[in-house]
Amino acid sequence: MGPPRDTYTHGHHDSVLRSHRWRTVANSAAYLLPHLHPGTTLLDIGCGPGTLSVDLARVVAPGRVLAVDAVADVLPEARRHAEAAGVATIEFRVADGYDLDVGTRSFDVVHAHQVLQHVSDPVRLLREMRRVCSDGGVVAARDADHAAFAWYPEDPVLDRWLVLYQAVARGNGAEPDAGRRLLGWAVDAGFADIAPSASVWCFATPAERRWWSELWADRVRTSAFASQATERGLADADELEQLATAWRRWGASERGWLAIVHGEVVCRG
Repeated sequence: MGPPRDTYTHGHHDSVLRSHRWRTVANSAAYLLPHLHPGTTLLDIGCGPGTLSVDLARVVAPGRVLAVDAVADVLPEARRHAEAAGVATIEFRVADGYDLDVGTRSFDVVHAHQVLQHVSDPVRLLREMRRVCSDGGVVAARDADHAAFAWYPEDPVLDRWLVLYQAVARGNGAEPDAGRRLLGWAVDAGFADIAPSASVWCFATPAERRWWSELWADRVRTSAFASQATERGLADADELEQLATAWRRWGASERGWLAIVHGEVVCRG
């Protein structure tokens, strides 16, 4: 049986890539830092535009980094970013995470950030990550848990956004509440030594609220999420406009606060 054909709920509209470009080791992979050292070899799965991958490469240089994504269109931007950052120890390739074209036990660290929530068989992906991880190395994953999103002021339209998002993602065979499931998936993948943890993104300053709310105001109207919602009859254009307005309303509130909980696992053996 061949690998599943997954659908990325977000797609690669600029409103999605803007958030990907914001990611760094400090805000998205701090849990992994104790396992990263100069000379560590690292495979980054689902690299997108490469910002986090390049930051990881800085930490492990002169260790080599291979960053892969299933979509070729985002990789030219990733390569330009690495060149502009002066990072020459990273390579970008198109690859299927379920069937990686690399040898068994090839990398000290195999990493996936916000990937398992978007695939239909996360256990199979973790098993492939385990295959290419060296003896004594680590497999690491971090994923948001949408059901654990918390925001204030309360808004029933944003409650509806969450229900709609979960419906679209699950319609793709994915699990949007992945964070709480990472430990269980790692157990099912056969890991003998698993260190689970959690961390949050918090958006509460005026600049943070403005940035996050505008991202989602754009996403609910123009990204792949929007087209999937309308094509499946889960929402219409008027409702998507209402969701965009609700995100902007939250972003404009001086009381606005939002936390996104992430599950994390570092796995060995």
